[in-house]
Amino acid sequence: MADFTADRAEAGRRLDNVLHERLPQYSRSRIQEWIRDARVLVNGGAARASYTVRGGEAIHLEPADPPPLRAEPEEIPLTVLYEDDDVVAVDKPAGMVVHAGAGVHSGTLVNALLHRFGALSRVGGEMRPGIVHRLDRFTSGVILVAKNDAAHRKLAVQFSSRRVEKVYLAMVHGSVKQESGVIDRPIARDPIHRTRMTARLRDGRSAHTEYRVIARLTGFTFLEVRIGTGRTHQIRVHLASLGHPVAGDTLYGAPALVPGRPSLGRHFLHAHRIRFFRPADGEPVTVISPLPQDLADWMAGCGGTPQR
Repeated sequence: MADFTADRAEAGRRLDNVLHERLPQYSRSRIQEWIRDARVLVNGGAARASYTVRGGEAIHLEPADPPPLRAEPEEIPLTVLYEDDDVVAVDKPAGMVVHAGAGVHSGTLVNALLHRFGALSRVGGEMRPGIVHRLDRFTSGVILVAKNDAAHRKLAVQFSSRRVEKVYLAMVHGSVKQESGVIDRPIARDPIHRTRMTARLRDGRSAHTEYRVIARLTGFTFLEVRIGTGRTHQIRVHLASLGHPVAGDTLYGAPALVPGRPSLGRHFLHAHRIRFFRPADGEPVTVISPLPQDLADWMAGCGGTPQR
């Protein structure tokens, strides 16, 4: 419950905006829902979200707990690259969110998985059944999913002990100076731009990225990238820290448009290969996701034959 008097400085502003600024721990959409449900009173009466605050009003807010969420099955096409009794590896397309969150509650990989396979591991919770690791929304490629709790726990140990080999393909702007290299820089949330991560702070979570040049094209370098950790935006942040942002990744400095080239509409980052050990018997398994046709076509238009 919250009670306060509107300041004169807040006069002329919408009620939902004033409440969101006063109570930043709640999303604007949730505040608007409470206003619609008459859980917000202005001078003792209900008001609209668009109500213009005059200053001096007595505002009362009675928050409500959000309803419990759980992922629901949806019939969405899914490409399976590997499957056994414990694990499934699927080819996630760019643009698909792995699990619900931040306003996305349908069309996710989890929704598709539940429709295709029914029950999955529950270790990750109701909203992330089966999910052992993640890929960014606009990153395509292979991702592992656990069918049961025992397999999930064994895979989680493999990831945390860095026994899982994860190999990506990335096109970056500019000419990367070295033929290969290692980036060991901690990654933390950007203190100013909260949607970004940064490798410029001393504190943060340790992150290890290795890369090697596959091809040099006009204005770009095509890389194979291996990561020993799985931090948020890790490859994108680390490559941008070298001055070579991933093509299409405007959040980390890539231009929105490249002269003479069509818009990518996504990041040129693809989870190409993953190697893990089967939970049942410890046998190694390698799963490969070919470079998607949209990235292959875009790469073909970036200078023709790669330049060494």
